[in-house]
Amino acid sequence: MSATHKSHRREFDAGHVPISEEFDSPRRTLPAVAPLAVALVVVVVFIVGVAYIFRAKPVAQGQIDSVFASQRKDQPNSMVAIQVSLKAVGDKPLYIKSISADLTTQDSTYTDDAAAASDYQRYFQAYPDLQDHAMKPLQVEMKIPPGTEEHGTVLVSFPADKALIDARKGLTVTVQPYDQKPVVLKEAGK
Repeated sequence: MSATHKSHRREFDAGHVPISEEFDSPRRTLPAVAPLAVALVVVVVFIVGVAYIFRAKPVAQGQIDSVFASQRKDQPNSMVAIQVSLKAVGDKPLYIKSISADLTTQDSTYTDDAAAASDYQRYFQAYPDLQDHAMKPLQVEMKIPPGTEEHGTVLVSFPADKALIDARKGLTVTVQPYDQKPVVLKEAGK
């Protein structure tokens, strides 16, 4: 007997798929694993590359060099002269939009915007001992070219007595440039 044996397996007909076979076979519903894994790896490498190229780069760096507080006997507030160093490390000049200082004590946090450079002489008349601890003002609208460093004084006033300021837990000066992230200067050793 020479009969050819034919397989009884029927070919797939999309129009006549029994409902029990419609979604139960990964062969019919999922793409091949290897091309999918390769595509996923390529997308991840691309995203990491773009994130690295466009990462935020620092525009400036610096520190608080020294702090001196002065209080008049008839005033509850203290004036503080903060000497800072600020270096523009970015590719563009650093234009200062605003300057503020934050004082952290045992119980509270105080914030003040820096005094205008035109008011320094008036403050030095009221607090003469501040003038001995002040340099040229670090001021709003100042331009710091790339790669250069500026040293200057920031004058602020806090509603705290001199002893509380001298026993501070921390002091920061925030320099806000135009169109860039703020630069936060911290006191060394605090």
